[in-house]
Amino acid sequence: MTISETEEILPLVDDQGNVIGKALRSQCHSDRTLLHPVVHLHVFNPQGELYLQKRALTKRIQPGKWDTAVGGHIAYGEEIAVALRREAREEIGLTDFEPIPITSYKWQSAVESEMINVFATITDKPLVSRNDEIDDARFWPLDEIRNSIGKGIMTPNFEKEFTNVVDTEAVLGKIKGK
Repeated sequence: MTISETEEILPLVDDQGNVIGKALRSQCHSDRTLLHPVVHLHVFNPQGELYLQKRALTKRIQPGKWDTAVGGHIAYGEEIAVALRREAREEIGLTDFEPIPITSYKWQSAVESEMINVFATITDKPLVSRNDEIDDARFWPLDEIRNSIGKGIMTPNFEKEFTNVVDTEAVLGKIKGK
């Protein structure tokens, strides 16, 4: 089998996040039994607003919907912390930040299963969408996010993660304590 330059090899993990194998990205995105790890970084500004990106209309999954500031796959053999910093640099140009570990959880959509490793940070640095996978990005007041949930403008994964993980006293307390 020849792997194209755009085809990534992703680790497969068990429910605890332990690597148990590997598969091509295309396989992971077409077989819900292949659990693969990703990173999400929720970026807050000092005013408590949350940075979101609007997925490009060319994306196969959830095109044109608002989503987590940083999200991406962990490559086979890559450490979670390295993937988090790589994705933050690639997606929004953020290089100097302190990640706050929040949680890990399993997410299953109609096409894939992911073990999501969630982090947050706070920054006053300018952020810039740096790739063709993002159509727009901006900071959102939390009330605006809360009022937008269920209206089809955000990804279902973001809505669930925001409601059940990010918009909680525990997480917001950690952010405010920084």
